[in-house]
Amino acid sequence: MGLFSFIKGVGAKIFGNKETEAPAEEKPQLKAAALLQYVQSLGLPFQKIVIVLQGDDVILKGEVAQQSDSEKIVLTVGNVEGVDTVDNQMTVTTPEPESRYHTVEKGDWLSKIAKTYYGDEKKFNIIFEANKPMLSDPDKIYPGQVLRIPNID
Repeated sequence: MGLFSFIKGVGAKIFGNKETEAPAEEKPQLKAAALLQYVQSLGLPFQKIVIVLQGDDVILKGEVAQQSDSEKIVLTVGNVEGVDTVDNQMTVTTPEPESRYHTVEKGDWLSKIAKTYYGDEKKFNIIFEANKPMLSDPDKIYPGQVLRIPNID
C-alpha cells in the first residue's frame, strides 16, 4: 500500500510518561505496544499485525481481510501525535481499489470535503462512516488529520 505522511505534532495523544520517559532502547517497543493497544481498543479487525517503530516512523506488517481494514489501521496509527510516517506493508486477503485521502485544513468540515470529492455536500456521511471508529462525531475533525475518502460509483 505504501508510505503515508502525517503531521507529527497533531493527533490522538496515546503516548504517556511510560513511553516517553523510558530508556532509549525501550521506547520503540513501548510505543509499538501502545499503538497496538490503541488499534485493538477501536476494534479494528486484523488477522495478524506487527508494529515496528524507527524513530517517529512506523512500519505495519501483517494481514487484514479487507482494504478498508488496512486503510483504517494506517490512519489510526498515523493520526497519533508523534507519528511522522506510516509504511504500510500489510497484505490484504481481498484486494480492492484504494481510497483517496484528504488532510483536513482549517475551515474544513465533512460536508465541504464531500462537495469537493463527490460534488454533493449531502454525502458527508459516507466520509464519516468510512472513518469510524476514529471519528466519533462528524463535527469533530481537526486540521492536520488525515481522512479516508472512499470511492463511490
